[in-house]
Amino acid sequence: MLSAVEHFPVLIIVISLLSAFTILIAGWLNKKSCCFISFATILVQFVMSIFILHHVLTVGTINYWLGGWSPPWGIEYVVDALNAYVLVILLFLALVCVMYSKRNIEHELPRKIVSFYVLYQLLVTGLCGVTVTGDIFNMYVFVEIFSLSAYALIASRGKIALRASYTYLILGSIGACFFLLGIGFLYSVTGTLNMYDISCILKTGDLYSSRVVLAAFGFFIIGLGIKMALFPLHTWLPDAHSFAPAEISAMLSGIIIEVSTYAFIRVCFSVYTLNFLKLLPIFDILCWIAASGIIIGSVLAIAQNNLKRMLAYSSVSQMGYIMLAVGLSVSSHHELWGGLTPALMHILNHALMKGCLFLVAGAFIYKADLWNISDFRGLGRKMPYTCAAFTLAAISMIGVPPSVGFVSKLYIILASLEAGKFIFVVVML
Repeated sequence: MLSAVEHFPVLIIVISLLSAFTILIAGWLNKKSCCFISFATILVQFVMSIFILHHVLTVGTINYWLGGWSPPWGIEYVVDALNAYVLVILLFLALVCVMYSKRNIEHELPRKIVSFYVLYQLLVTGLCGVTVTGDIFNMYVFVEIFSLSAYALIASRGKIALRASYTYLILGSIGACFFLLGIGFLYSVTGTLNMYDISCILKTGDLYSSRVVLAAFGFFIIGLGIKMALFPLHTWLPDAHSFAPAEISAMLSGIIIEVSTYAFIRVCFSVYTLNFLKLLPIFDILCWIAASGIIIGSVLAIAQNNLKRMLAYSSVSQMGYIMLAVGLSVSSHHELWGGLTPALMHILNHALMKGCLFLVAGAFIYKADLWNISDFRGLGRKMPYTCAAFTLAAISMIGVPPSVGFVSKLYIILASLEAGKFIFVVVML
């Protein structure tokens, strides 16, 4: 018999989905209740995620069969240390953003308060679903839920944001198509959608050299590469950030591209496994692409005058660091998740610090209507605490000791040295 905590993965999704409908109904009666309902829901989800993480670390992996149907006939939710960790980060930032949103949305979108919180709750539902599912098609469904919500949330600012939202919609749809094609190809050779079953069939059936399996892997890289704004598939990100409300920008860079990165890691290491990855040179190529993203993203960020665009290009660079760490983990001598430690640490750093930077940028716009860096002179005297928060988060993103960013980048440098890839150390320095 399952313990109460083992039901939490599905409950996190169910209460989030029900909350979206509750907000829609309650919003007709009182718009001000929308933020409170969303906050209360995400707070409960966050507490559940902490219990899940504690259970996974002390007892072991949670396997939940939806409706009691065992895989491959039913959908399985699987929570191990990796996705429990991501789930806690996701819901913590979602909680911070919903607290931040109350005044900002009343100021920016006074006529769209209800729709904003409905979409926001659907966004959180999709992100949580991607994180906890053990079924690859179910992952695709949740990717589409959070993607569609994100498109609508970006477009909520009206005409100025429509172009950015449309670009994101087109590229996101292309990414989703590639992801779905990859799933279809895998299903054609394995006959199952459960990630663990696919992994076992690929391994025991000696299918690693199959052209269909290799093509599916290529589709996953392209599809999820677009979703996580991996250079050079990042072109939707700067405009999306420039026009999205501050809390959605924080979610885009702090969570959405991180959860997409989690999906990429899960597909690579849980579906295809490390043995498959070591047979291919693809991760050596991805390391070079990531290194290019670090350099080009940084250069483009420096060239920007608009603060939110600068932070967006910085996210492209930071995704380069994360992908470089993932690529280096393939040649690591540590056990699987230990080899991914640098990537997981940098995901934490980027989620929290970049989220903070975007929320502070939103505060600058809300209080002083300042968008461009050239107009920030004297801002430290007017908003000292806000500027202090920006400075501390920026220090961590740069990697100044003893910040979290310094520790995560140090781990990536050590991984590069261990793999004998000294050129990547030069790139990071």
